[in-house]
Amino acid sequence: MSAPISEAGDIPVSEPTSVVTYSPVVLDVPGRAVSLEMKVSAPETGSDLPVILLSHGHGMTNFLSSLNGYGPLANFWAAHGFVVIQPTHLDSVALGLREADDPQAPLYWRTRGEDMHHILDRLDEIEAAVPGLAGRLDRGRIAVAGHSLGGATASMLLGMRVTDPNDGIEVDLTDARVKAGVIFGAPGSAEGLADWAAEHYPVTKGNNFSNMRGKALVIAGDKDLNPNFSERLSYRWDTYTLSPGPKTLLTVFGAEHMFGGISGYDAVEASDENPERVSTLRALAWAYLRSALYEDDASWDKAVAELEARPEPFGRIESK
Repeated sequence: MSAPISEAGDIPVSEPTSVVTYSPVVLDVPGRAVSLEMKVSAPETGSDLPVILLSHGHGMTNFLSSLNGYGPLANFWAAHGFVVIQPTHLDSVALGLREADDPQAPLYWRTRGEDMHHILDRLDEIEAAVPGLAGRLDRGRIAVAGHSLGGATASMLLGMRVTDPNDGIEVDLTDARVKAGVIFGAPGSAEGLADWAAEHYPVTKGNNFSNMRGKALVIAGDKDLNPNFSERLSYRWDTYTLSPGPKTLLTVFGAEHMFGGISGYDAVEASDENPERVSTLRALAWAYLRSALYEDDASWDKAVAELEARPEPFGRIESK
């Protein structure tokens, strides 16, 4: 059973509000294989709303890795004051492009970052397309969140650089408009990278975190171990370990790659289904972004205090 849309566990959050969801919003992007489609979820009321760009993973399900996935996160964040924009990246199974004759297939890692740039460049069009949204966004408070390959997309916007395996050129897709991020289970560095990943996804050899200076909460599961990528458990928190601050690492005890089911309600791909974990994580992410985007907001401190007061430890938090 999945957690209710507004459930936050015992983490203190704002009162939930009604949410308006609109999709697809379509942007025609010259040179892109198909138009860029997205879903926008927003509080029904309110102004000066902060924005989260939410990047899906590369999973094998038909629609969770698209604008139709990640409801447990998107619905909660929108109900608690954020406008959430979810693009469908070109690697989504729903688009059928993974086997295309394209040097970026199957991951389309570069266009994922470019998708986010297009969204930010054309926020006026997106606002106009969604009934009742025009004039309600706070363009000075934009965050990014992503899971798995989406975590790599978020990391690129925050400063991670990637060496293109096709030409050996290091790609920088940093976007200063993005002020903070939340990164779930992102790929790590080439250290100890498994032969399978190096062969099938050679771009994973080129992640460079040394310039990733954006503020971020990195969330890693202490059971998130996939030998196809690395036998090194710390692989999934390289985003924290190898990047400069300010960063916070939340290591979640008992969590596997789906963190209890963040990619969808009752998702079959969640090998560690745990609605309480999902409720806690999305509330912690909300609290982190509130405090990261609003200088005097104490949501994160309150959330950490509540987490540390639990009789059974949820995870471990460290910062730099």
